Amino acid sequence: MPELAVTGEFTYGHWAGFLILVVGALALDLGVFHRKDHVVSVKEAAGWTALWVTLAMVFAYQLHVWQGAEYSREFIAGYVIELSLSMDNVFVIAAIFAYFRVPSEYQHRVLFWGILGALVMRGLMIIGGAALVSRHMWVLYIFGAFLIFTGVKMFFADSDGVEPEKNPLLRLVRRYFPVSPAFEGSQFLTTIDGVRALTPLALVLVVVETSDVLFAVDSVPAIFAVTQKPFIVFTSNVFAILGLRSLYFALAGAIRYFHFLKYGLALVLAFVGVKMLVDPHDHPAQWYQYKLSTELSLGIVLAILLTAVGFSVAKARNLPRS
Repeated sequence: MPELAVTGEFTYGHWAGFLILVVGALALDLGVFHRKDHVVSVKEAAGWTALWVTLAMVFAYQLHVWQGAEYSREFIAGYVIELSLSMDNVFVIAAIFAYFRVPSEYQHRVLFWGILGALVMRGLMIIGGAALVSRHMWVLYIFGAFLIFTGVKMFFADSDGVEPEKNPLLRLVRRYFPVSPAFEGSQFLTTIDGVRALTPLALVLVVVETSDVLFAVDSVPAIFAVTQKPFIVFTSNVFAILGLRSLYFALAGAIRYFHFLKYGLALVLAFVGVKMLVDPHDHPAQWYQYKLSTELSLGIVLAILLTAVGFSVAKARNLPRS
């Protein structure tokens, strides 16, 4: 699909250059900075989080230089939306690790390979979604209605329970592959009586990958509310996903203090869905449509998130220290 590779004045060279940078960053991450398994401290995680956010903003500035302010604003808005929706993923990952009792020093390796798989899956979803939207603009209205439904469901749902035993892919893996009874360090494969077998860490990876697919169903359509440019959609997703690991380690220990964040994320999903429904989408003659600027949309999303965090902090003051 050549049209996808150059849409929005971005050539194959831009795509290839960005992918090379991502692969290089991941290679440095696992091969140099995290070559040895260790417990990631909050201080280290905060440093990495700040680095990824800085790199995202540098990339936004470069987009401004290449293509102008509109592209840069759309990237920032998409990045903030994707990063905020990743917060819910952080909570689920923490629950998965707790369920399987994954030692802290092995968690980074699981997240590394989980995020690598997420990049591939989301890339395919973005390519498919962009191709669909470019041919049938009305699909955006379906995305919008779906996001409103998901937001309402999230807002009124009970606390998210993680039940890996009900994961059909996990049950399929357990049925056809032998699994060792205990962790084998940070290895995903081991040998039992001369037979190759999966370790419990491999099962954790299966559940993490599955959960990300479910979250991608929400987050990937959401970014089409601010831009339909495949390169912007993809790069903003990638930067948000790359920062997910450090964000997890920075926030995992304080998850219980984010009591109202789920409601904020639900409102963000609902707002993005409404934006999709009221935006013109190249059909300005329809009276019920209204164009929300990227700046206004970003401001509303940030206001929702800051309000949710503010209420969470206020509630956390009344919680007993542990």
